[in-house]
Amino acid sequence: MILLRNIYHLATMNDAGDRRSGVDVLLDGNRIASIGSSLETPDDARVIDCSSMLAIPGLVNLHHHFYQTLQRNVPTAQNRKLFDWLATLYDIWAGLTLDAVRASTRLACAELLLTGCTMSSDHMYVFPEGLADDLIGEQVAAARELGIRFHPTRGSMSRGRKQGGLPPDSIVQSEDAILADSGRVIEEHHDPEPFSMTRVALAPCSPFSVTDGLMERTAELARRSGVLLHTHVAETEDETTFCLETHGLRPLGLMERVGWVGRDVWFAHGVHFNDEEIDRLAETGTGIAHCPTSNMRLSSGVAPVPRFLEKGVRVGLAVDGSASNDTSDMLGELRNCLLVHLLTHGPESVTAYDVVRMATRGGADILGRDEIGSIEEGKAADIALIDMTRVGYAGAQSDPLAAVLYAGFDHRVDYTIVNGEVVVEEGRLVTGDEREIAREATELSFRMLEAAGIETPWPMAPPGRR
Repeated sequence: MILLRNIYHLATMNDAGDRRSGVDVLLDGNRIASIGSSLETPDDARVIDCSSMLAIPGLVNLHHHFYQTLQRNVPTAQNRKLFDWLATLYDIWAGLTLDAVRASTRLACAELLLTGCTMSSDHMYVFPEGLADDLIGEQVAAARELGIRFHPTRGSMSRGRKQGGLPPDSIVQSEDAILADSGRVIEEHHDPEPFSMTRVALAPCSPFSVTDGLMERTAELARRSGVLLHTHVAETEDETTFCLETHGLRPLGLMERVGWVGRDVWFAHGVHFNDEEIDRLAETGTGIAHCPTSNMRLSSGVAPVPRFLEKGVRVGLAVDGSASNDTSDMLGELRNCLLVHLLTHGPESVTAYDVVRMATRGGADILGRDEIGSIEEGKAADIALIDMTRVGYAGAQSDPLAAVLYAGFDHRVDYTIVNGEVVVEEGRLVTGDEREIAREATELSFRMLEAAGIETPWPMAPPGRR
């Protein structure tokens, strides 16, 4: 048991939006057992003094590409729009190895946990020719080691350059191979039980890297198996042009044609939906993973999130692939989300509370996790604690919840608790060695760059190794 004693400010994110001060929260195993003032301390409970802490539900990251953490800040991809950026990096990712998948997953999970994220999806869609290992299984094992609640997606690409797609033919697969492995991944790794640590979704990559047949057959498999569907949609105007020229439809029209709308579907980005399409998203219950930092980084645009919220579209928040962010900083994503909409949609377009709700209840709802996303009795013991006595929050205590978006300069949380286990304590990861995780990832990053023949203006050697 863990007793969170005398919480300075508790943001429950429950239906009523309750926020309380001076209360205790008792965690019993993987559940929140009770919330109240001056709770009795069980004999076997660990007590954490929270008299200076903001407590929020663990954040939910709705879209990521863990493997991309090894290719952040690549000079040849720094000033590119999406299609050019992808064309630059695909040839590097063709050299993906099992070690790289393991290291990148550990790195991404470490960053997410350190910034208050307790559950993350991941979109793994690069399966190089000849690499027959269980890449999703490797991710599941690494995520379990670090202690994050994990929702991997078995991604896929079936339209290579010979068929007019963007990816090299060496990293696309046949429809039959993709579907066979998708079924295996569901069978081996998907746990549909409440409070489960691992669930699986199926996720063909994007309209410009997969065939219609794959989309249709994947949807049929997912619905037979009771798992969710995920893909990139409406990220850039170039994608809209591609869909119109190739299919005679805008991206959402194409998704509807292949059966890809509904409450079991969520799209990454959704930057370029028009008003009619927003209405259709709301009517069908289709979810959106909003990725503000990535959309700014690649000059893709700003998703109409205030309009989504007004119309009742289900929206969650995501850091996206670390090569287009270039970090897995979940609290930083909340800040960027707030600021970009204040800039582009006006001062009353979104509030700090709206953003936190998207990053908790919003993401949990889209992933079908009713037990996640709020601090209530009976819900999952997934909580982040932030010490509000830090210098960056001084002067910001009139609204402690909004302070973590408007103020502060260090996005590390003090404690992250997942499934009742403390995985970040006093701002440090306790389930892995941060320096070792960083060292391994850096060395593998250089190996992949060298193998792809990437030249940089600086010596390509890990720090301290020259």
